[in-house]
Amino acid sequence: MSDDVCVITGGGSGIGRATAALMGERGYRIVLAGRTPAKLADTVADLRNDGVAAEAVAGDVSDRDAMLRLAELAANRGRVTAVIHAAGLSPHMGDPATIMAVNALGTLHVNDAFYPVMDSGCVIDTSSMSAYLAPRLLMPTGSYPLSRTDPERFRRRMMGRVRLFPRRVQAGVAYAISKHFVLWCARTDAARFGARGVRVLSITPSTFATPMGEIESGETADYLARNAIKRAGRPEEIAFLYASVADDQMGYLTGTDILCDGGCVAAGGSLVRA
Repeated sequence: MSDDVCVITGGGSGIGRATAALMGERGYRIVLAGRTPAKLADTVADLRNDGVAAEAVAGDVSDRDAMLRLAELAANRGRVTAVIHAAGLSPHMGDPATIMAVNALGTLHVNDAFYPVMDSGCVIDTSSMSAYLAPRLLMPTGSYPLSRTDPERFRRRMMGRVRLFPRRVQAGVAYAISKHFVLWCARTDAARFGARGVRVLSITPSTFATPMGEIESGETADYLARNAIKRAGRPEEIAFLYASVADDQMGYLTGTDILCDGGCVAAGGSLVRA
């Protein structure tokens, strides 16, 4: 076991859990964070049974102070060289304001919290295929920089855009905007972190066989039909992508997004329905 620490938000299930297992196999000390203590405890037990040094902290990424405490704890466990921010809410998992707070502001909180405690390694944020499939005109990109100077005004601007749409689609709009913001956040943080010797980028999954994927299964069949690979992704497949991107041998890769969607975006998928 090395002194390298890998922090994974949303590590209690799905993609986060699969990535924790693989990073543990690669010798990292694992620190998990999430909103559901029972899921975190189950994952930690499995990791420890496999000989991985692991612990978990219950915390919501939308809580800035909680993320600062998480970063401090992780730094006390060793050298933080991998932060995999996989936590997030789908349109079926919260109201529009909560989705925006968790997905958009949560990404900002995670990045900001780990900025002062890292001097090497990689931060990987997680977007969504929705960021590519939603119409570009939907995105209030001119207001994104407010997230770093006036987060409350940023939040109001984002929700103002969401409320322009019918209530029945507001959760989906909030999700698409929040995940588009993740792309911007990772890309624009690259220079800031790069000055400290740390890489920042994002990974964009589509439909994967996870608990979140099961919740959304009724709406994803048409996307899978468009995929070049006609199935949902397996958690271990994208876990390998996270682990590979975090590896030091990928040390020139930063400030970009990696789309892992089975070819749906390339096939011209869209969130717009006729």
